[in-house]
Amino acid sequence: MIAGALATLGALVLRLVGWRVEGRVPEGMMKAVVIAAPHTSNWDLPLMLAVAWVLGVRPAWLGKRELFQGPLGWVLRRLGGRPVDRAVRGNVVEQAIARFDSTERLFLVVPPSGTRARARHWKSGFYHVARGARVPILCAFLDYRRRTGGIGPALSATGNVPADMERLRAFYGGVTGKYPENATPVRLSEEEGAAA
Repeated sequence: MIAGALATLGALVLRLVGWRVEGRVPEGMMKAVVIAAPHTSNWDLPLMLAVAWVLGVRPAWLGKRELFQGPLGWVLRRLGGRPVDRAVRGNVVEQAIARFDSTERLFLVVPPSGTRARARHWKSGFYHVARGARVPILCAFLDYRRRTGGIGPALSATGNVPADMERLRAFYGGVTGKYPENATPVRLSEEEGAAA
């Protein structure tokens, strides 16, 4: 009942703003680390939620702690948000892996750029969570040029970082964020170290 209502709401929102949905979650998939890229605007969150609901996914996602204060915090938690204190170096990867291990269904959405501003490279937490939890990486996207959001390929974190990232670059190379100049290159710091 709730899933149907959310799908209807998501479809209505997307119709109002002139967006469409592409792709689908692979049959039988119950768990995945979902990449949300490129992340360049505050509009990414409501669009991501609408697309996810249309696709039948109740996403869990991480957001900066400051977003979760006051009444808005309650709403964001109900929408799947989990606060993260970016000032504290904790074991976020280990906590996410434990969460995957303790549940039967989890689609954890991670914007690997970690910010709406351009950074040097993606943060590698999504990769280490997927590898540690032995779950696929699901490529989700919001393409503002085509006004389309959806699901692309599902990939494995094999441990061969350059090869895995090359596959992600091939997919995200054609996706345009709301502010393309703010898009972070699809590259991990581990690749820069390996190239040096």
